[in-house]
Amino acid sequence: MPASLLLPLAAIVGAGLDRLLGEPRRWHPLVGFGALASACERALNTGEWRRLRGLLACWLLLLPGVAITLLFLLAMPPGLPRSLIDAILLYLALGGCSLGEHARRVADDLAKGDLCAARRHVGWMVSRQTEELDSAGVASACIESTLENGNDAVFGALFWFALLGGAGAVLFRLANTLDAMWGYRNQRFSEFGCAAARIDDLLNLIPARLTALSYAICGRTRAALRCWREQAPHWKSPNAGPVMAAGAGSLGLALGGAAVYHGRLEERPRLGEGRPACGEDIARALTLVRRSLLLWLAVLLAWGLLRA
Repeated sequence: MPASLLLPLAAIVGAGLDRLLGEPRRWHPLVGFGALASACERALNTGEWRRLRGLLACWLLLLPGVAITLLFLLAMPPGLPRSLIDAILLYLALGGCSLGEHARRVADDLAKGDLCAARRHVGWMVSRQTEELDSAGVASACIESTLENGNDAVFGALFWFALLGGAGAVLFRLANTLDAMWGYRNQRFSEFGCAAARIDDLLNLIPARLTALSYAICGRTRAALRCWREQAPHWKSPNAGPVMAAGAGSLGLALGGAAVYHGRLEERPRLGEGRPACGEDIARALTLVRRSLLLWLAVLLAWGLLRA
């Protein structure tokens, strides 16, 4: 087998394992990493110099994990054995199946008319308050999270995997986990979590825009590109803006708008164009993510074939 095909095939295997098996229910390495990160945060997030302490915590957690992964891969025989390990590492770094499970649970709640359950379950996906959302608000929150986490849980890891193999996927997923744990603008994390948020922004800079482009290609392309161009610059997050604006435009939905975070009402910019979201649109958002994943895998395979 040509060496140029090993990484694309490993990517297909890793994505396939995520699709078939989902995240491991027990002994997931990220659970242990999260516990270690929590212990590190409790020890360092105190006193003065919290920004510097947060940066130190990031390096203490990221560098050993990536270094161990690299050493393990280098110890493996090149060729198929190393590619199989790459595929397993990518599988552990992906969260596409888990994202789909969460989103479909909310869609099922809305289909049954169980708004209380839908509010509770969408609260597992978003950081905003969900207790007073109506069905359209629940659907909108779920779709926004699905679009954004399509990048965080799938495409970001796949991008760094394409560049650096399994070690790249591990680097991205660990950094993204730290941002999910510490990247909040509240009293506890506004300084300590700054480094984690900036590292995640840097690692997502290119993947987020490729994700937005993928959403545009796989849906209403002109509308998606227009929404990306006009709306993304107004969004607070430099990476979530392009992803969600393009995704909303691709689906022909109006998302964004006011939301309550930690008891405070925030007037967020509008995203996309068209009608408000409903429960049936959650499946459409998942289909958009799935088609974009197939596009990425096809491009990787084509690139490998051209180099063969």
